[in-house]
Amino acid sequence: MKQIIQSFKTGQTILEEVPAPQTSKGTVLIQTTHSLVSLGTERMLVEFGKSNLISKARQQPDKVKQVVDKIKTEGLLPTLEAVFNKLGEPLPLGYCNVGRVIAVGEGVSEFKVGDRVASNGQHAEFVAIPKNLVAHIPDNVTDEQAAFTVIGSIGLQGIRLLNPTLGETIVVTGLGLIGLLTAQLLAANGCKVIGVDVDDSKLNLAKQWGILPFNPKNGDVVKFVEEQTNGIGADGVIITASAKTDEIISQAAKMSRKRGRIILVGVIGLNLSRAEFYEKELSFQVSCSYGPGRYDENYENRGNDYPLPFVRWTEKRNFEAILQAISSGKVQVDEMITEVIPLNEYLKIYGEIGSSKSIASILKYEESNETPKTTIQLKEVSYTGQKGVIGIIGAGNFTKMTMLPALKGSGAQYKYIASKGGVTGTAMAQKYGFSHSTTNVEDVLQDTEVDLVLITTRHNLHANMTVKCLEAGKHVFVEKPLALNKEELDKVIEAQQKSGKTVMVGFNRRFSPHTEKMKALLGNSQMNVIATMNAGNIPANVWVHDMLVGGGRIIGEACHFIDLITYLTGSKVKAVCMNAMGINPEENTDNASILLKYENGSTGVINYFSNGSKAYSKERIEVYSQERTLIMDNFRATNGYGFKGFSKLKTALDKGHKNQFHKLISQSKSGGNALIPFDEIVNTTQASFAAIESLQKGQWIEL
Repeated sequence: MKQIIQSFKTGQTILEEVPAPQTSKGTVLIQTTHSLVSLGTERMLVEFGKSNLISKARQQPDKVKQVVDKIKTEGLLPTLEAVFNKLGEPLPLGYCNVGRVIAVGEGVSEFKVGDRVASNGQHAEFVAIPKNLVAHIPDNVTDEQAAFTVIGSIGLQGIRLLNPTLGETIVVTGLGLIGLLTAQLLAANGCKVIGVDVDDSKLNLAKQWGILPFNPKNGDVVKFVEEQTNGIGADGVIITASAKTDEIISQAAKMSRKRGRIILVGVIGLNLSRAEFYEKELSFQVSCSYGPGRYDENYENRGNDYPLPFVRWTEKRNFEAILQAISSGKVQVDEMITEVIPLNEYLKIYGEIGSSKSIASILKYEESNETPKTTIQLKEVSYTGQKGVIGIIGAGNFTKMTMLPALKGSGAQYKYIASKGGVTGTAMAQKYGFSHSTTNVEDVLQDTEVDLVLITTRHNLHANMTVKCLEAGKHVFVEKPLALNKEELDKVIEAQQKSGKTVMVGFNRRFSPHTEKMKALLGNSQMNVIATMNAGNIPANVWVHDMLVGGGRIIGEACHFIDLITYLTGSKVKAVCMNAMGINPEENTDNASILLKYENGSTGVINYFSNGSKAYSKERIEVYSQERTLIMDNFRATNGYGFKGFSKLKTALDKGHKNQFHKLISQSKSGGNALIPFDEIVNTTQASFAAIESLQKGQWIEL
């Protein structure tokens, strides 16, 4: 299928051929008929992409600080590589989609094949959208009109936050698409609406709908508002403009009455004057996109609706309200349509987006009865008789930033990258020379030429994907963790025993030159190991904290250090005890200490902390054995004390990823023993479960 994407690195906007998405639980598959180009939002993205590195840095000072911190802890070259990889990531454009449902996923009952729907889908011939971001289109609303649904809901959410009442005077600053829709909705709500913009054509259009227009080029907007309100000032101001200046927020404050309300929907400079807000006791609030539910994983991706009696307006219900307003004629959109362009001629819009005077540009898609292709071939390659032919399932940050760079020079034969949406997977496939990009995992599993599958999906999919790969007769590499609970682990063990194929988990740290050196120096002696992870804070709403999706940071991340200590001691964990900081530590395992007893008498301590300084080293290993000590600092320096002939090893940051993947491909080609014994992988996984159980029960857990 064709999809419009843009590169942050070059600013180029491309109509790319990518595999079509598939339905999954809670989603509907939509064949697009029309999509609306958001000239404000998308223009900012395109112009940002076209700007040079210095300009990009100036526009994102918070990101610059993150880069500086990363340089301090990981070094210049790894940081630069990460930055350029990030800039090279393709960005799918668009969020105002209209089409017809061609398939529904499990758990979807409110939509059926053939329904006309509006959604926040991208500019693509096919989109798979969660059901809470899809709305039915009334019969008397055309597809072109329905394309305004999502962008209209952005304005509607701003109005709901403002909470205007009948007869109030509301100023709308910025009469682009969102501003014109907002102004109409306010007028329909019984408000006196003043529209402010520097474009006379937009002002004239607003005037047709009973909106009082004003061009700041022709006078003082603050005085104009005072004149129209008998010196009282506006009851409310909704800012839908996009500008870098602080003047807009200052004008909003000056034109407001005492205790007036200001809602920011657009993007402007926010250097606020305390005096302007203090003297009038003004309220200021930033509106978040389409409404309640936005960016909530449970609402958007898991389909859990907010109960209507308690949350009357969600983003989906806002979509429906806009469609109803268009259906009833209270909101007019036809007059805003400047052009309707065939998808293949998209550059007529994007080529001039920086200087365009259009109000609403709509892309029209060709009708087709063809089954969407979920796998595309990028180049002709013969893999007959080859070993080390790989398929990758998952095209997220780990695949892009770590795995694929580490696989360079390994001798792997690249065949598939499978990704959920198809865009990121296709970009990676093109960059690294894969022959196929797919959104259909079954194509990877059924291909007899693929002998090794590498899984880098979200954690909750790891065990199930591993089982499927083993059942398909594939060797498996799965990024940690292997499983999130005992039931999942048991299924993996059973599948591995039946298939006889190898299962490798991405415990890369044992393959670092620092770890290998430490192992060689220590031999098989008993030892005490202290591993400290200065993990850094991850916001509470990120999926890794969700025990059902990410497994939390102990199961999902600290398992690395259980394996590392297992490797150094040459023994298996026999008992685990964990304690965490806080009044209710079981609710947050970000700051915890894990005690490990090993079968050979060694002990391990893992201090996993998220409350440390980012300026300090991220990882530190201390080993004490036979009056000797090893200190490894962040996989860059290892110091030895009491060892004959060894005092120090220094390298660039090396956590063992390259060595791990090169050995993996070599083992895939030549056979031989697994790089990590499967029973050690199982023991490490069980120990991570035991750590959580120990915290809950307040006691040591025997394995």
